Amino acid sequence: MRIAFIAHDKKKDDLIDFVKRYKDVFECHELFATGTTGKLIMDTVGLKVTRFLSGPLGGDQQIGAKLATGELDIIIFLRDPLTAQPHEPDVSALLRLCDVHCIPLATNLGSAEIFVKALKTDRS
Repeated sequence: MRIAFIAHDKKKDDLIDFVKRYKDVFECHELFATGTTGKLIMDTVGLKVTRFLSGPLGGDQQIGAKLATGELDIIIFLRDPLTAQPHEPDVSALLRLCDVHCIPLATNLGSAEIFVKALKTDRS
């Protein structure tokens, strides 16, 4: 599977902990991420990640482009629902593209856990 990771600033620690917890699952897949999130995953967890620009600088749109061309299978985007984001139009466009192209999208740890459990089952 081709999996993309995105996390708003206040959710980056949660995402890193999540990826660490399931490193054995994620290392079997092709990983992508926005700039800072990808760097954190590579440096902290030690997984290979194809990085795009930082989300507010166009990374969300780059992931959206890969999604629209059928080059991504799952998006894990830990959003911070309590903080206004300056690039909210980009975020909304990415969420819309997931719906248009029927791409599974996890926006919180609960839904991300379900995705990982499905990936683990698929390997069995």
